[in-house]
Amino acid sequence: MVYAILITCLVVGAPIFIAIVAALLSFMAMNDAPYTIRIVATEIFRSLNSFPLLAIPLFVLAGELMNESGITGRIIAFANVLVGRMRAGLAMVNIWASVIFAGLSGSAVADTSAIGRVFIPEMEKHGYDRSFAAALTAASSVIGPIIPPSIPVIIYALIVSGVSVPALFLAGVVPGLLLAVFLSAYVMLTVKVADPGAASELTRVPSGVALRQGILPLLMPVFVVGSILMGIVTPTEAAAFAVAYALVLGVFVYRKIALNALPRLFAEAMRDSSVILIIIAAVGAGNWLLTYNRVPNMLTDWVLGNVDGKTTFLLAVIVLFLFVGLFLEGIAAMLVLVPILHPIAVSLGVDPIHFGILVIFNLMIGLITPPLGLCLFVAEGVAQVGMARLTRAILPFFLVEVLVLLILTFVPETVIWLPRALGY
Repeated sequence: MVYAILITCLVVGAPIFIAIVAALLSFMAMNDAPYTIRIVATEIFRSLNSFPLLAIPLFVLAGELMNESGITGRIIAFANVLVGRMRAGLAMVNIWASVIFAGLSGSAVADTSAIGRVFIPEMEKHGYDRSFAAALTAASSVIGPIIPPSIPVIIYALIVSGVSVPALFLAGVVPGLLLAVFLSAYVMLTVKVADPGAASELTRVPSGVALRQGILPLLMPVFVVGSILMGIVTPTEAAAFAVAYALVLGVFVYRKIALNALPRLFAEAMRDSSVILIIIAAVGAGNWLLTYNRVPNMLTDWVLGNVDGKTTFLLAVIVLFLFVGLFLEGIAAMLVLVPILHPIAVSLGVDPIHFGILVIFNLMIGLITPPLGLCLFVAEGVAQVGMARLTRAILPFFLVEVLVLLILTFVPETVIWLPRALGY
């Protein structure tokens, strides 16, 4: 009955938190002590009663403020100085602008929206297929939650006790850059646009001016991540600093944010944060039921008795998360599966930091896979090319990202080298 309610809610399109809470309430109502409806409310509150969790709405607000500050044009101009003169120049700028944008917002969806509105029509104007431009924008936006600061990293550290946020931040740097390099190589090898490196009006800014304009936005992730790594602040305090920095930049330096726009920006950040936090609350209550019935322990015992090594386990995890990513939002999937799979990974000798980045990278790929990939929907909303056409266009980028995922999986040094080099 409980599974029927859960599946029915998901099939009819109910939000994931409603489906989970409805299933939990029905289970608690139909069973005897110690199951009571009160437990659901208690566990929802307990899941949100966390100081580190404050970092999520603060980083979301910082991203909203930075987006409103008009930094997208500055980022594009800066990226153009770096890679705009290479083959497939506009496509390369698209990718590396996402790398820079990743250090500001940490959100793949925000990246797709901000970069896509600028680049999709501009790339089409210079001879690129519109669906290719949309697919590239969505695919490169996956870099956003991998390079620090990253909201999924903070959530993962909250789920798994003993895993360091600074270590996970550092571990995401090389995978994010590696993905950008592989996407760039694919674009350079396959683009057949006449004069693909043509500079657009959007990037035709003198190099010195572009570099100067890009300095202040780029300093934010340096200060935020650097202060965390040096032990000066906690991730939550760093997120508060990021909000203050973005506010000063937008209101007083660039003067792009009017004071009367702040209520709207705060409301948008509140809305976006609520989506994440309410999923965390609902899944936290569901995890209590699983833990109470020792489901993680039973699954761990079964896997350790039937899986003959960490290679087989990691391959199974890749397939599982890629499949789950087709139907379930990444953070919800992380909250449900990580408490079960992380102890198994550690028991099999997988480094916790390595496993954390693999999970995050894996689930971020789900953002570009139909039928529920959020970045895919955002890119289609901007490009208006039809979901079928966009899905065909994004398939090669999906395969490139899976290739990078396999490299990260079977060459652990690509993930754990930097944290270890800096003492984590």
